[in-house]
Amino acid sequence: MGTMDTDIKDALDDVRAAAQGLHAAISDVAGKRGGATKADLESFAQKAKTIAASARSSLDAQRDATKKHLAEAVTHLEETQKHAAEGMKSSGQAFQDSIKKTLADARASVQKVSEAVAAKRSALSKKTR
Repeated sequence: MGTMDTDIKDALDDVRAAAQGLHAAISDVAGKRGGATKADLESFAQKAKTIAASARSSLDAQRDATKKHLAEAVTHLEETQKHAAEGMKSSGQAFQDSIKKTLADARASVQKVSEAVAAKRSALSKKTR
């Protein structure tokens, strides 16, 4: 395995770890008594934006299957950011709905990044055979 392949694998692992961390943070806050605050949502939106940018930066170096999953993860991260931003502008039930949507999109982004990692590993294992 070459240095470029290792760097790409590490980048995907970093994106997945960051997306998992974001999902865990949203889940923790959403599950607490009193729920999320607008400051939490602002933080989640910024983290989602950062993770999406990181994922986007490694898209060009990926193969088709990995690229597809990673692009879908970026879409979910952008939706996470959008719902968090909407939540900052709302209150009551609309605020709670935004948190639920933020959490669902964060969960979906983790799934898609994990699928990208699996596709990358599959491609690498075929390469070394």
